Amino acid sequence: MLSALILLPLLGAAIVSFLPVGMNAKLSRSVALIFASLAFVWTLVLTSQFDPTVITQQFAEFLPWIDTLGLNYHLGIDGLSLPLLVLNGLLTCIAIHSSDENLRRPRFYYCLILLLSAGVSGAFLAQDLLLFFLFYELELIPLYLLIAIWGGERRGYAATKFLIYTAVSGILILASFLGIVWLSGSPSFALETLNASGLPLATQILLLLGILIGFGIKIPLVPFHTWLPDAHVEASTPISVLLAGVLLKLGTYGLLRFGMYLLPDAWSYLAPVLATWAVVSVLYGASCAIAQTDMKKMVAYSSIGHMGYVLIAAAAATPLSILGTVMQMISHGLISALLFLLVGVVYKKAGSRDLDVLRGLLNPERGMPVIGSLMVLGVMASAGIPGMFGFIAEFVVFRASFAVFPVQTLLCMIGTGLTAVYFLLLTNRAFFGRLSAQVVNLPRVYWSDRAPAIVLAVLIVIFGIQPAWLIHWTEATTTAIANTQSVVAHVSFEKAQGKS
Repeated sequence: MLSALILLPLLGAAIVSFLPVGMNAKLSRSVALIFASLAFVWTLVLTSQFDPTVITQQFAEFLPWIDTLGLNYHLGIDGLSLPLLVLNGLLTCIAIHSSDENLRRPRFYYCLILLLSAGVSGAFLAQDLLLFFLFYELELIPLYLLIAIWGGERRGYAATKFLIYTAVSGILILASFLGIVWLSGSPSFALETLNASGLPLATQILLLLGILIGFGIKIPLVPFHTWLPDAHVEASTPISVLLAGVLLKLGTYGLLRFGMYLLPDAWSYLAPVLATWAVVSVLYGASCAIAQTDMKKMVAYSSIGHMGYVLIAAAAATPLSILGTVMQMISHGLISALLFLLVGVVYKKAGSRDLDVLRGLLNPERGMPVIGSLMVLGVMASAGIPGMFGFIAEFVVFRASFAVFPVQTLLCMIGTGLTAVYFLLLTNRAFFGRLSAQVVNLPRVYWSDRAPAIVLAVLIVIFGIQPAWLIHWTEATTTAIANTQSVVAHVSFEKAQGKS
């Protein structure tokens, strides 16, 4: 059942790639959208059959692969991976639907998006460390090509920078995975059989540092963030939607699944450092966002800040805080995807993202009133206004983290105020006031441009009003993960030195 989430996009990619060269680009998009939609519908079918009270992996699939390496094809799904799989399916459909009908080399483009979706799904499903790494690396090349071929003027620089950073990330993660398996004496890379808790704390910390930096590059956290703004600015709108909405979540998912779960003692020991790291990312990302005049770059820096909320909740390692990490990941995925979609529509119709050029786009006669209204809703959600999903996700994160890290949590809460500042600057300068002379005779915005943003906006409001619909599926799993932690317990220096 789970393999279908990987095979359907792969099959779609194969069919799209073998379409006749002279076929209309619309046909390539339609075929890709059909297979992406089938994969998304299948995630909903799995959700309907998923038992949220069971904390072990469900719908498990196991197939021996390479015995000499201890590598097996082992898939499973639980309350941590299920929401992310649904998010991946939804945003893949939206990215394909939002792609330009007249783009060049459409077969290759849609083939890469489907390969990207398959790799992300495989990473969220993998229950084998080496299998996860293979899927984690699989999404690297498609995303590199999607930026390098269909990106902006500096697409080569942005794509190469992304490739180098992500390659270093993969090296660190693989080294830590190999260290965990070899030092723990495990005969395979199966997640369920690994037990690194018996290792000396100093060894655990060293292994965890590799995981933290490796996934910290992917999230990204300061100071490993510099590839993200460049990638977002040069990537096309659909690719920015996937990058911010789903791909960054591979980093936070990896921290929870492999860092916290496999090395709980080291995680508890380094928790205060992680909380402080989160504060730096939140405040730095928000401060940089305030200084931007490019709308897309502003949203990109906001992602850096908001992903820091996930880290401070994970550092607290309580049942409520880990639940908050999942809520914040899904919230950020929906809100950032909405904002990038809307910025893309503005750029497509107005020809600029510069806040020094744009004015009055909410003008009901000659502007983009629907897009402007959706943008106001999106920035309100990102700033944590009550009634939106962003508010309840951040509230859970702060409520849970404050009991463990009160000072760091209060500093992170400053980030929500700064979010309101830079998004108020964005909406006030671009959408309010008199329509600027540089932006006249705007092309018509069709409902096909508005529909994906409206879907995301509706979901943001629904989950803001009724978050229990998400909590229901993930709470049992996040509580079980938290039970592996000592809740930032004091670890003696004797244990750190490997003494009894």
